[in-house]
Amino acid sequence: MRQRLNLTKVPIELKLIISLVKCETPDQVENIDLSLFYGVNWDFFIKQARHHRIYPVLYKKLQWCSSELVPEHVVQTVAADYKRNTFQMLHLSNVMGQLSKLFSAKRLQILFLKGPQLALDLYGDLSLRTSNDLDVLVPINQLPEAEKLLLDLGYQKDDYIETILNDWKWRHHHVTYIHPVTGVKVEVHWRLNPGPGKEPGFLELWARKRNMNLSKHPIHVLGKEDLFVFLSSHGARHGWSRLRWIVDIHQLMKMDLDWEEAYKLLNKYGNKHTGFQALQLAEQLFHTSSKALPKQKTNKSRKLAQQAVYYLESMINLHSEPLDPEVAKYHKRHLFGLMTFQQRVYFILSFLYPYPQDAQTLPLPKSLHFLYFPLRPFIWGWRKTRRLV
Repeated sequence: MRQRLNLTKVPIELKLIISLVKCETPDQVENIDLSLFYGVNWDFFIKQARHHRIYPVLYKKLQWCSSELVPEHVVQTVAADYKRNTFQMLHLSNVMGQLSKLFSAKRLQILFLKGPQLALDLYGDLSLRTSNDLDVLVPINQLPEAEKLLLDLGYQKDDYIETILNDWKWRHHHVTYIHPVTGVKVEVHWRLNPGPGKEPGFLELWARKRNMNLSKHPIHVLGKEDLFVFLSSHGARHGWSRLRWIVDIHQLMKMDLDWEEAYKLLNKYGNKHTGFQALQLAEQLFHTSSKALPKQKTNKSRKLAQQAVYYLESMINLHSEPLDPEVAKYHKRHLFGLMTFQQRVYFILSFLYPYPQDAQTLPLPKSLHFLYFPLRPFIWGWRKTRRLV
């Protein structure tokens, strides 16, 4: 018998949300432990639903509950969030169709990673997943053309990346464009994840792409196996701090994937730990079919899954900076634990590559920037000494 995750520190409100999300039919609600309903702080329940971006799925489940179990104002609040999200997804769908058509007209390749198409792909319904922006992947050599297209449409670049010696190509993985009128945000990726790390090139992903007919113009998306690898690495990088990401894996595991091919991709690109952690979390929290989870991988994946529970215990938002020092320290350790040996070597060696801060500490002409390689240890030591002083 497999050891279950220790969820004792997870708030009762989130435990109830997990129990409701697991229900596939109205009669399954009757099997939920009644103590979960009667011990809930309903205001905190709503905060949890919003933090974890889970209210679209939750809305349908709450309709199966009697008013004796769930107060009417809670159902109405979640319903309002659900309706607002539905309009948002319809709006993003129109923008996505427009971008797909324009990129195609310019003979530019584009893969949609996250957005309304992911809701339709995983849940079969646009309204059942939230999305605040559109994430797209383009070949790195087509970035200038992609940027020009967006700027011509009125988008403004959020140019926050500082770079030296072209380290942006592997240290970063996307740049953001925001439309000042519509408020739509588009994240243009040239990598799936920030480096350093090995990952499939665009042409490889393009060869395995799928087409979706979400609008009048076809939308190109990742192949199912590539989508699993991407969603696993993305969720792990953010500590699975939003339940929605685990539910995505839960939904993906129901699809007809070639799991043998998925495992090959996990091993080839160093995502073995993140992939099996994702499978373990979905299986343990939502009782997803365990056929996809190899028996020989459960010990390591269970340990990593238990570490991810930490992020569910305190409603941690990793996007809210500055992070609590304890959370930041834990997250660094957890990310390092997810790396393969090869990834750890790359990660440690990456510190030898110059950073933009080195140029700020010791400005040199661009023609002499190569000197930052031998000077980096000394500049780092000087900066560290000044900080301590």
